[in-house]
Order: sequence, then structure tokens, then C-alpha cells
Amino acid sequence: MRFRHRAAAGFASLLLPLAGLVGLASPAQAAPNTTASFTKTSDWGTGFGGQWTIKNTGSSSISSWTVEWDFPSGTSVTSAWDADVTGSGTHWTAKNKSYNGTIAPGATVSFGFNGAGPGSPSNCKLNGDSCDGTTVPGDAAPSAPGTPTASSVTDTSVKLGWSAATDDKGVKNYDVLRDGTKVATVTTTSYTDTGLTAGTDYSYTVQARDTADQTGPVSGAVKVHTTGGGTTPPPTGDKVKLGYFTEWGIYGRNYNVKNLVTSGSAAKITHINYAFGNVTGGKCAIGDSYADYDKAFTADQSVSGTADTWDQPLRGNFNQLRQLKAKYPNIKVLWSFGGWTWSGGFGEAAKNPAAFAQSCYDLVEDPRWADVFDGIDIDWEYPNACGLSCDTSGAAAYKNLMAALRAKFGSGNLVTAATTADASSGGKIEAADYAGAAQYVDWYNVMTYDFFGAWDAKGPTAPHSPLTSYSGIPKAGFTTADAMAKFKAIGVPARKLLIGIGFYGRGWTGVTQDAPGGTATGPASGTYEQGIEDYKVLKSSCPATGTVAGTAYAHCGSNWWSYDTPATIASKMAWAKNQGLGGAFFWEFSGDTGNGELVNAISSNL
Repeated sequence: MRFRHRAAAGFASLLLPLAGLVGLASPAQAAPNTTASFTKTSDWGTGFGGQWTIKNTGSSSISSWTVEWDFPSGTSVTSAWDADVTGSGTHWTAKNKSYNGTIAPGATVSFGFNGAGPGSPSNCKLNGDSCDGTTVPGDAAPSAPGTPTASSVTDTSVKLGWSAATDDKGVKNYDVLRDGTKVATVTTTSYTDTGLTAGTDYSYTVQARDTADQTGPVSGAVKVHTTGGGTTPPPTGDKVKLGYFTEWGIYGRNYNVKNLVTSGSAAKITHINYAFGNVTGGKCAIGDSYADYDKAFTADQSVSGTADTWDQPLRGNFNQLRQLKAKYPNIKVLWSFGGWTWSGGFGEAAKNPAAFAQSCYDLVEDPRWADVFDGIDIDWEYPNACGLSCDTSGAAAYKNLMAALRAKFGSGNLVTAATTADASSGGKIEAADYAGAAQYVDWYNVMTYDFFGAWDAKGPTAPHSPLTSYSGIPKAGFTTADAMAKFKAIGVPARKLLIGIGFYGRGWTGVTQDAPGGTATGPASGTYEQGIEDYKVLKSSCPATGTVAGTAYAHCGSNWWSYDTPATIASKMAWAKNQGLGGAFFWEFSGDTGNGELVNAISSNL
């Protein structure tokens, strides 16, 4: 890939929290004389604390236990203790730890968890029997189908697909529910819903029915926003929800601006950073002219559904972004300059900040596309420190550059910047005057990902975006919490700090240890680059087996990956709100699933 945005240690990255949730343990023995009861220990509106208590009511000891239950859609476990808890759709399983599996007659054992959402558990089973100690009937209801995915979204229709439910006697059919109301019953695992209204939000779930006409639990929900309709309601709240769109994504990744519409992501964001413009000769410059304003998009690739012509004034991504803004007027677009590959040009730019700012203004406000952009973003990796190359322009250069940009762009445009998250002692946050520059920017995109990765080929394995520190972390200060605390300590307002989410994982191969801290032989294989893979691929190819420091990790075969999931993102957004941060951003759209589940996790939880 010609423009690699982040690639080495010293960046910041995050993976979200299902802390304490790990993989399945060995099967538990039957315990017909054992009961389990649930208590909600606390409730804070968007979440709650819960506790299960297992009591041995029999006359002999048991050596292991497994509690299973269902949550309604929208409710989940975010962290747990004294049990290994895993979830599949709306079904949750808790298994004893090595130290609390044995329960003597008359004794009890408890485990706790934090949950997100409003629901309460149902359909409880303890070691395969009902939690009240009775035997579960042999003809059980079917399981929940997989959460539907949406594709081929148009003004009036959407195609849905889901993974099959299971049942001891066989699944007969599926009910498709739109906004909670059944709209169809089908025997396959797909359905195309038609007759919808343009520019409208819908929510779809699926429910299985077995041959005995028993219905199982409802699947998770997928939200769909049909195209057209002129606009979409502006996102609720005042938090920034920003995603990077890469100019080169239209090539090998085949990810176009239209994908923001069909995935439903455009309806859930507030800002887009278009990456990247070049920085060369002390000036802002075009990054890829063909992708930016020349490529002709066909009708099926175009946001408007109309093919570009050879003689129209503006084509390429810029025209597609113009069409997107016409459909979603609430979205603001910034042109981001620099990035990992092109940050070497900032040293020259820092010698004459006013001239640099003028060149950037002239380019961003070019009459051919001035209406497309609402400001500028500076991605300098890193001022007065080393990235792909080393900068020696001094600690004051960053503040001077941002001051010049604000002076030129004025108060009517956004001026933002991506920053390091290296909060280690003597690290990159200390290398430049980020506090002084903060008065000139609307916000900082703090790159709380890429803390650790397979550039350290032999490990130790570590989550690339830890929210907090943990025992055995390879380097102190390489966490999201440390970065935000350091920025706030030097005087950067919390509302000017955005938490960063990576829509990809980083991984090693030659790993034998499940938990973090294992040794490796090199980077795991990736589609576009060694040691890195999109979430949309890892979700199925190497599902998460545990969490550490608010980040999911997965050990499959000899590979070990860490990445964010919808559940860890939900917890990170809750943390960001609690910290008073200004919002969240992510790198980058094409790593998400076709129905934008990671974007949805940011939007719905922020």
C-alpha cells in the first residue's frame, strides 16, 4: 500500500473493553441439585452491575459449574470477574475459574459482571438444567440466529442475510421483524425487504421457529438507513463522530464514498477526514490527482446514481464527497495533510508557517472544490520527534504552525490535528508544545492505537490499543488513559480531545500462548500488509477469545491478534463520555463490515 497511515510503535491505538471475558472452558458436570440466582447490584441508566450466586442444595460436592442465560437485544456483558464469560449473539455463558469450581453441599459461589443496556437475564440454565434445579425439557426452543447484515441498500429496499439458528429437532423457518413487527416468514437465511421509504431509518431482527413451532430468542439488531430522501436527521448530541476516508481506498480495496451510504455509516457520523494531501516544498499539495478529482465513477459506484461524464468540471472523490454532503448536509469534511508517509515535509513547512498556511488555504479553497471542504486537518507524525523520519524543528514549531493555520483559515473553518498518544516519560507528547497549540485547534485526534505491534517481531504479544494499563504491559505510558491524562495535565481541555479507534487488528504468528505476553516468530499474514488485518476479516477468521485492558484479543492456530469489537467500542465510548472527551474518531471506514457495525457502535454509544 503506497500510503501506510500508521505503522510503528509510538502511535496510539485502542481496543475496547470486555475486560475479563475469555474463551470457553471444558464442559461442566451435571448438577440437578444446584441452583443459580441473579441479583442486579447497581444501575446507572446505560448499564448495571450484576451478580450470579450458585448454591449447592444437594448432599455431595460438585467440581465445576456453567451458567447460561439470554439477554434481550441491546444488552451485553462488558466485563466480568470470578468467572470466564463469553457471549454469542444474545446468549451468554459463564464458567468457573480454576479456584472456585468446587462447591461443597450447602455452600455458595458468586461471580459478578458489569453490563451495558437495560435488560435482565432470562432462560437461565445451570450445568444444562434449569437454574431452579429442575430438569430442562428435551425439546428445547431454537437458538438465536446471527445478527442480520444489510447489503444492496436502495431508496426503497434492503437485502438481509444472517447465520442459521440451531435446534435439537431442526429449524423450520425464520420470522423477519422490521422495527419489532413481523414483515415476512422465510425458510432461507436471507430476505429482501421492499416498499421502504427513502432516507429513513429501520431496525431489523430475526427469530427462528423449530418443527414443534417453538420460537427462540430474537437476534441482535441491524440498523439500516435507506438512501435518498434528501437528508438524514443530524446525529444526536454534540459529540464529534469522525471517520477517515482514504483516497487510495478506491483502488485495491474498492471502497468508494458510496459505501458510506450503503453501509449506513453516513447517517451516524458528523465529520470525515479525507486522507491525505501531501506536504512538500514547504507547502500543501495534491496527494493523488486522479483519485481526488479526475477518476470517472460509473452510475453504480456513484452516490447520486449518475455516471460521471468526460466533460464535467469535477470528478473523482471530491465530487463524490460533494454528492454525499448534498444527501447528508450535517456532515462536514476536512482535508487531512501529512500522515505517516508525507509527514517528512512538515519540517520545511515549519520554517515559514505563514507561507505554508497560505498554500494550504489556496488549495483547500480552490474554487473547483471549495464547497466540499469545511476545514483542514494536520497529521504530523511527529513534531520534534521521529516517525518515518525524524523532525528537529523544535518544540515551538507545532504551536507556530497551528497558529498560522488558524489565522489564515479564520473562525469559519475547522482546524484540527492528529496527535501522538505516547504518554511515556520523555515521550512524544512532551516533545512539542501541544498545550500552546491547543488554543488554535478545534480538537485533537489522539491516535490511541498502534501502541504495540509486530514491528517487535518476537513479541511480546500485546493489545495494540489498550484503554488502561495492565500487569505485564511492555511499556508504561502506552495506553489511552495515560495519553488523555497527560494532555489534560498540560492544559488541553478534555472537550478538545477525541478518542481514537482502529478498525483493524495487529497480530503475530508463531504464538503458543493464549494470554498477552507470549513470544512470536514474526508478523501474522495480512491482506494488504504483514501484521495488520481489517476487522471485517478478523471478525470471522479469528474471533476474539478474551480481553485485556479494554481490548479484545484472539489466539487462533499460531496467530495472535488484538482488535476492537462492537462490545469493546461500547465500553470505550462510555469511558470517553465519563472523561468529558469531545468525541471519537476512527481509522478508517473500509475496515468496517458492510453494514457498518463498528461505526454504529461508536455512534450509538457516544
